[in-house]
Formats: sequence, structure tokens, C-alpha cells
Amino acid sequence: MLSEQSAATVRATLPVVGAAIGEITERFYAGLFAAHPELLRDLFNRGNQAAGTQRQALAGSIAAFATHLVEHPDTRPDAMLTRIAHKHASLGVAPEQYAVVHQHLFTAIADVLGEAVTPEVAAAWSEVYWLMANALIAIEKRLHEERGGHTWRPWQVTERVQETPDVVTFRLHPVDDAPVRDFRPGQYVSVRAELPDGARQIRQYSLSGAPGTSVRQISVKRVSSGTTPEGEVSHQLHARVREGSVLDLSEPYGDLVLDDAPDTPLLLASAGIGVTPMVPMLAHLAATGHRAPVTVVHADRSPATHALRTDQQTYAAELPEATVHLWYEQDAPEGTRTGLADLTSVPVPPGTRAYLCGPLPFMRAARAQLIEKGVSPADVHYEVFGPDLWLAGA
Repeated sequence: MLSEQSAATVRATLPVVGAAIGEITERFYAGLFAAHPELLRDLFNRGNQAAGTQRQALAGSIAAFATHLVEHPDTRPDAMLTRIAHKHASLGVAPEQYAVVHQHLFTAIADVLGEAVTPEVAAAWSEVYWLMANALIAIEKRLHEERGGHTWRPWQVTERVQETPDVVTFRLHPVDDAPVRDFRPGQYVSVRAELPDGARQIRQYSLSGAPGTSVRQISVKRVSSGTTPEGEVSHQLHARVREGSVLDLSEPYGDLVLDDAPDTPLLLASAGIGVTPMVPMLAHLAATGHRAPVTVVHADRSPATHALRTDQQTYAAELPEATVHLWYEQDAPEGTRTGLADLTSVPVPPGTRAYLCGPLPFMRAARAQLIEKGVSPADVHYEVFGPDLWLAGA
């Protein structure tokens, strides 16, 4: 892994770099997009850039990777790398783009830290960068090979369903009628949408339908946009995409997937639009006859905003050992609870493996409560929609 000399340098300079990493990433993106405006137009999420969340996520991943290298020199943080690699692979990030990132990132480091960036410091942090970059390149190459390479495939909308006032489900069929590679419950696809200004922005959406068919189903929540580009793709899909429309989709990616173990108790906890990866998980468990207990937890503002509610409850009812716990902040019907989700009173069988998806505060609280109940931290898996700010400590 990291050489002894570089490890000592990184360990000594990590506090300084860590303290400045926010400013470094801000300058990095400014320089990168000035030199390569096409990356902001057609690859990077303009909403996340405007909100600053992508900078936070990049800073968090670099700091976490460097910290792991100096604290655990004989291992590699593969869970973090795999999560990033799946996202990059779905976007079509190319190996040569890592050299472009290196150039602008280290220009930003030199600009911010000035004379503190000696040749020795630059070499040590360059080693950190290329250890991370080459690991990602290798994982992304394997992911692409498993899926026959990265291609954008046109899919036609065959059905549009208004799930709630702010969530629309699109069911799509491949335009070319060629065979479709199945997906694992919990995975997502990238969707490339052409916007009015000519940009081709990409977003990831969980596959919200049952696996094992030639149909792709995504459920899109309309994101409040204000005066920033945040939500520009979801608004475009809600306003413009109808039956007969064609969208470009990637192959399925994502590492929040069910581990097929029929005797393992499971807990599927979601909030809001985080329900989307949980529904295909439940569909798969029902189709395969999962025997062990399944605990379903969901929190939402109200029953009217609970997308895919019927599907979630229908699949859960098909499981012999499933229990459903619902929380609504308002209009909670009989048999559900009022307020935010609270797992302290939810029975959790020993040996439970948990899957979480929803806003960060919800997932943090759920994870802490599950660990207090004896669930192993290694058995708590999560999916963050957008930049992984959990890693960034946001």
C-alpha cells in the first residue's frame, strides 16, 4: 500500500490538508470546469455543484482514504471504494479522466497551501491519490466488463403512473427489443436527460420494480429547485416525459443489494423516496420464499406522500414472517404511528442484517438504534441518494 516514507509525510500533514480540504476542493472544481466546461455540462451534477454537496463528498472521501492508509496500512477501504466505483461506472467515467482530475486537484492543493507543499509533500499526497484512483479504475473496469462495457441504451416509456403529488413512476422497455440484463434488488440506473439549454445531465434512480422482467421501472421524486439547478432533471422528467418518450439508461449498478440468505432475519428501513430500493427487495424475498423474519420500517410525511405504499405492503403480506411498522408525521391512520421513526420499540431478531435508505438524519438514528439493539455494525448497510455526505461527516 502506501510507502513508509509517504505514510510518515501524510500522517504529519493530514491535519493541515484536512483543515484546508474544503477550500482545496472548491478551487479544484473551479479550475476543472474552467478548463473542461463539458464536464459540468454533461457529466457532473450541476445541482450538487451549486449546493456544494459534491465538494463536501470529495473532501470526505479523500480525507477518509488517506486516514485509512495511515491508520490501517495493510488494508484498503474497499467498501468505500466500491460504492464510489459503482457510481462512476454508471456515469461512464473514463480512466483517462483521473489524470485530468489529478492535474487540477494538485494545482488547487499548491494554490491553497503554498510553500507548505514541498516536493516531498506533493509526492506523498500524489501517491495517496493514485492508490485511490488506480483502485477505482480497476473496480470500474471489472464492473464494465461484467456488463459488456458502458453504453447508453435508449428505453421507451410504456407507462407513467402518478404515485403521489411529487413522485412519478416510469415503466420503460428497450427500444431495440434486445435481451435485458437482470438487476439485483436495490440497484439503480443512470438516466441521461437532455435539458432545454442543451446540457445532457445524468442522475441515478433506484430500480423500483420487481426484478426478473424486461421492464425497467424508476420512481422519480420532484426535487424543489429554488434558483439553483438542483432538481432540474427531476422537473424535466415530471414536466416533459410521457408515454412514448425515450430516455437513455445505463446498465444497473449499485452495491446496496440483498445477500440471498433465506435463513437470515432482515430489516428494511426507509424514509420518503428511500422506499424505492426496498420495494424490489421485498418483491424478490416474496418471489423466492424467504423464510426468516423480515421487519419493514417506513417513515413519511403522510400516507398521501408515501410512494409505492401499496406495493410495499402487498409484498410484505406475501412473506410468512414479515412485520410492517409505519410512521407518519401527519394524518397517521389506525395501526400506524405519529411522528418520526423510532426503532427503540421495534423487535429486532438476533442476527438481523439491516438495509437503510432515506435522509441522513433518519439513517444515522436508525443505525445507532440498531447497534444499541445488538445488530453488528458490519450488518448495517445503507444507500445515500446523491453525494455520500455520511462519509463527509455532514
